[in-house]
Amino acid sequence: MSDLNDKTILLGMTGGIACYKVAELARRLQEEGAAVQCVMTQAATQFLTPVTMQALTGRPVFIDAWDSRTPNNMPHIDLSRQANLIVLAPTSADFMAKVAQGLADDLLSTLVLARNAPLLMAPAMNVQMWQAAATQRNVKTLLADGVKLLGPEAGNQACGETGDGRMLEPQHLLYEIIASLQPKTLMGQRVLITAGPTFEPIDPVRGITSISSGKMGYAIARAAYEAGATVSLISGPTSLSIPYGVAFSKIQTAQQMFNAVMAQIKQTDVFISVAAVSDWRPSKTHDSKIKKTDAYRNNNSLELTQNPDILAAVSALPDRPYCVGFAAETEHVEQYAREKRIRKNLPLLVANDARETMGAESTNLLLVDEAEVKPIGCMSKLKAARFLIQEIAERLTLSRQ
Repeated sequence: MSDLNDKTILLGMTGGIACYKVAELARRLQEEGAAVQCVMTQAATQFLTPVTMQALTGRPVFIDAWDSRTPNNMPHIDLSRQANLIVLAPTSADFMAKVAQGLADDLLSTLVLARNAPLLMAPAMNVQMWQAAATQRNVKTLLADGVKLLGPEAGNQACGETGDGRMLEPQHLLYEIIASLQPKTLMGQRVLITAGPTFEPIDPVRGITSISSGKMGYAIARAAYEAGATVSLISGPTSLSIPYGVAFSKIQTAQQMFNAVMAQIKQTDVFISVAAVSDWRPSKTHDSKIKKTDAYRNNNSLELTQNPDILAAVSALPDRPYCVGFAAETEHVEQYAREKRIRKNLPLLVANDARETMGAESTNLLLVDEAEVKPIGCMSKLKAARFLIQEIAERLTLSRQ
């Protein structure tokens, strides 16, 4: 099931060059299962035609407050009541000021004032307009009124200037819209996650690693962000895109991951160790490629040194965060998971069969704590990550009572 199945998104467009991005956003929302109803201001129609948005959404576009297509001639009421969420993208400085002051002089502003659904705004304007004292006063008012602002971000602008004021890209807006509908069970919590494999170099072209794709750890980072947490992700080498909204650190070796974790751990409330950290590294790393002929001539063998145990080190701290470990096994999954949880003194350990899940899009997790082993069934890694985050949130609350 897609994230926005059975949801109706009212997509409000105000005047700005960023309107062109909204065409892509409308498509992506529908790919996630949403029905999209577009309402445009007159200014928005100067940048993108209603015909375009009607073709993309399959629904008539509303512009006029006196539109008689609704039976009671009250589109500002009917359209807002049909929506699970109202998203304004782009939102101009003028329209932010209207909403902040409660003005209602066209269909979209009247609809927003009459809403009973959550309101999200994606600001888009020149950097000086965004930084203006009046705009920033309006921002404070909107936030105090419970409006969620999506962005803006910094970058090059259509006017030729650079700075804050760019509307978020469609994919990032989609993430924020989906996140807005997720329960905020980790609001205010600081979550540190490790993900992916580590790589221990033997020489410049060879090394010791694992087949971990990083997909589970990256999904957990996204789910934690959706739940309202401040998220930091430390990742070994992967081909994945950096999850939106998280602080990201890229490392290569287990020692580098250990150092990165320890640098942040005092500012962490929840530590989730998902990475497939190499247990061993070569005792000696060669500066140039080892030639096969040299290896035979010298009868070379690979001497190994044990890497630091990151999870055990964090768990042993006197003022440790809430620690969650992962165990990827190939046999006796439940037994080995129980033993690892006890050995590393963890409140919760998550186990799976590495042969079935490493690199796959789905997973089948077991949650192991002191009281029970809880299977959650086979599901996508993002869905499993959201389930796990909710479990962690509940256990975190209980641990602090």
